[in-house]
Amino acid sequence: MAEYWNIDPARQSLVDEFFAQKPEPEVSLDFNIPEKDFNNAGKGSAEVKNLLKRLGIDPEILRRIAVASYEAEINVAAHSVGGKMISNIYDDLIHIRFEDHGPGIADIEQAMIPGFSTADDLVREMGFGAGLGLPNIKKNSDMLHIDSERGKNTVLELIVFFS
Repeated sequence: MAEYWNIDPARQSLVDEFFAQKPEPEVSLDFNIPEKDFNNAGKGSAEVKNLLKRLGIDPEILRRIAVASYEAEINVAAHSVGGKMISNIYDDLIHIRFEDHGPGIADIEQAMIPGFSTADDLVREMGFGAGLGLPNIKKNSDMLHIDSERGKNTVLELIVFFS
């Protein structure tokens, strides 16, 4: 599998510590993401945002989480045959994992280039597929990890710290 990592250098040690400890989340939310269901894609991200808002998370942090998670959720709906979103909330961060059911990303580095898209005509007609999803996820997360290859499932993980 091909891997892509982007970690804010100021957060590298915190990310390493998180994965070394693998703590139990305070709250975990799971959402199914059906293929090409743009009426429901984004609902998981909205529920996570609303919960974090009730927990008093800073509005700027909320915005970053909402943008990154929405973009990833739409990507699963648009580019795969469905998948799931698992949001694990901790005292100091959120870790969101997206797992889809293929077809994989042929070239992750190319997919990270703003404007590059493999969206089909239906996705474009729905107003999606501009090639800004992965760059927006990268811009709004403290850590982005993608594991994928053509013909296989994709796993995308992101972390956003609350402070």
